[in-house]
Parts: sequence; structure tokens; C-alpha cells
Amino acid sequence: SSFLVPFGCPPRPTPSPALARDTAAAMADKASYPIEGPEELMCKKAHGTCPNPVQTDLKWGCSRETADKICAFNRHYAEHSGYWETTKFLTEVDRTQPTTFYDSVTGKPLFRAPVGRSFDAFVKESRAHGWPSFRDEEVIWDDVRCLKNGEAVSLDGTHLGHNLPDGSGNRYCINLVSVAGAPTEGSKM
Repeated sequence: SSFLVPFGCPPRPTPSPALARDTAAAMADKASYPIEGPEELMCKKAHGTCPNPVQTDLKWGCSRETADKICAFNRHYAEHSGYWETTKFLTEVDRTQPTTFYDSVTGKPLFRAPVGRSFDAFVKESRAHGWPSFRDEEVIWDDVRCLKNGEAVSLDGTHLGHNLPDGSGNRYCINLVSVAGAPTEGSKM
């Protein structure tokens, strides 16, 4: 089943000094994106692959039920293509400055867009692919990793989407329900 997490994982992944070192090295060398994370990030936790259920009031009218399934009990599937356009995202987002996208479970900042392109270019690319699409410079690497299979995840075990590179480089197709959280104390950017 797509909602099963791997067996044999430790009860809770422990961040290692090597993970911090790899993050710092990759951030200094753009060519090393995406930053690869270990499969253990997605081990079973208190709520699927996450420490908690998703937040109660997600931004842009995103469905909490869909978010909880996608974020915490899923490794391969996604919200349906174009879902993000059925939400209030396009009418509520500030088109004049970058938006920070927060983890729907933890409230940690994960993406900030658009960076290095216009809002219209961000929307055009996202529409073409069916999901909000982020580039390397729009990922907040402090809390995002990609597994060997391209799955994009948070360090806390939230399934975000997948890296599907194209001719312009890495392209992170991300479920809006996974990044519709509100910032928690100390995490607002």
C-alpha cells in the first residue's frame, strides 16, 4: 500500500553532525543541489511519517484531510494535478513579493518563491506541470531534503512532492497541501 512506511527504521531519526555538515557544504556549492537525505527521515513516527497531524487551519482553503493523507501517510502519490488552482492561493497570495511556504505539519519554512523570476513565471511553470514548481534557489535547505528516488521531504518526515529535473535544472513539484501551514513561534520569515 502507498500509505505504509518502511519497517526496520529507528523510532525517530536523530540528526547527525554529518547531516549538518552536508547541509552547510551543499549550501556553499549550488552544484550539489538537491541535498540528499537518508531514507530514515521517512520512518514511522507518532503520526505516520510525521511527529503530529497537520495543522488545523491551513492556508488558502487547503483540505486538512487531503493534507494529512499526503503529508503523513503517503510516499508516492500527490494531490490531483491542478489542485492548487482550485484553492484560494492565486487570489490571496501577494504577487509583489516572495511568499514563504510553511510545512503543514510543523510550521517550519520550506520554500520561498518567486526568487530569481517573476510571480507570473512561477505561476506559468506551475500551471504547465500541475503543481507549484520550485527551483533550487527557492528551497529553504535548512529543512528540506530529497531522497535517492527524488522524493522531496522535510527533515521531520513530511512528504512534500518530488524533484523532476528538466532542461533548466532541478524542479521541485510540491503539493500545495504540504506547504500550506502557518509559521510557528520562531519560524516566521
